[in-house]
Amino acid sequence: MFSPDLVDALGGSDALAKRRRAAAERAAAAGQPSFTEEVWRYTPIDDLDTSQYRFESPGGSAGPAGLVAGVDDDAAAVIRITNGAVTDVAVRADGVSVTTLDDGADDLVGVVAPEGPDVFGDWNLALSAAPIAVSIEPKAVVAAPVVVHVHTDVDGLAWFPRLVVVAGRMSQATVIEHHTGGDAPALICPLTELSVGDGAHLGHVTVQELGNAAWQIANLCSDVGRDANLRIGHVAMGGDYARARIGTDMTGRGGHSEIDAVYFGRGTSTLDFRTFQTHVAPHTTSDLLFKGAVDDYARAVYTGLIRIEADASHVMADQTNRNLKLSPNAWAESVPNLEIENSDVQCSHASSIGPVDADQRFYLESRGVPTDVAEALVVRGFFDEVLDALPSEQISASVRQRIDELVSDADFAAVVR
Repeated sequence: MFSPDLVDALGGSDALAKRRRAAAERAAAAGQPSFTEEVWRYTPIDDLDTSQYRFESPGGSAGPAGLVAGVDDDAAAVIRITNGAVTDVAVRADGVSVTTLDDGADDLVGVVAPEGPDVFGDWNLALSAAPIAVSIEPKAVVAAPVVVHVHTDVDGLAWFPRLVVVAGRMSQATVIEHHTGGDAPALICPLTELSVGDGAHLGHVTVQELGNAAWQIANLCSDVGRDANLRIGHVAMGGDYARARIGTDMTGRGGHSEIDAVYFGRGTSTLDFRTFQTHVAPHTTSDLLFKGAVDDYARAVYTGLIRIEADASHVMADQTNRNLKLSPNAWAESVPNLEIENSDVQCSHASSIGPVDADQRFYLESRGVPTDVAEALVVRGFFDEVLDALPSEQISASVRQRIDELVSDADFAAVVR
């Protein structure tokens, strides 16, 4: 898809250059994936023509505030990365440091994901021109969020954002990663690494508001230490095809993770989610809740796996995916999975796909609420549980307002009941 020779033009240390070259060679050998592979099942990956994109880092202006409007005002740090180049870094709070490729970020790249979880992760390691590392000092309590804005608006651009977050022992922080884009076709393949030290509490929220012609193939890899807590939130509202692979490795005894996502597909978009809750250490817990709606001709795909390793006893893990179809032409697929190598665990998984609940609608109608209003109220209520769980109350409020607007535009009368 891309040439390993592109690595030679990038910066960084000799050690990073060696790792880049190895990653590029792995990716080139693997080739482009196909929907016949299980991990790409139900996706339009065969439609990806990488020859229509070019790899460069032109930079540019900041993107719109969108769903994170106002969050920058009191942020602990604000980082802007536009079209492959770092355009601004402002650190405003103690206990937070930000490093770029010029001042040592290459030492942290790969701290959680030394190799890509897929071919696009390997290309990210090979070709990330502007990796950013955010470090939270041990025992630091950072009340305000760190905000990372990632914007793409160049026609035909392909690039690979890389964000590394290292939460030191006993620290507390929240990082918001905001992806925006214009109307031009583009290919964006971000990879985020979250390293949560022993006893640390880290929140991470991804807000995806890409343009309708953009393809995004994203990876998030995390490692949760002893007695640590990780809260992941994911909001997906845009893109032609937007894939998010979210992995949590529970490697420290007593660690806990929560993964929550809200998504709303319209037009002909495809929103694709792959989650991996991997329990390596005993006495760990994880909870996952994904809720989404698809309207028009949009599609949603969810595939999740809870894996319990042989030594991971006394584990509790839950996985739930719920989907609403707001149009007879919309489509959703939900495939939860369990792989359990230890018998002393408690695990559950659940999924559902369907239109607005008829009983809930009837309850409201019986009390004089018009049918279209009743259905809109049910959809709004459907998302409340997951919105309340996001690590940022301000973003939860913004997303709730956006969903209200989208629901108001939905043609419930066309839904086959």
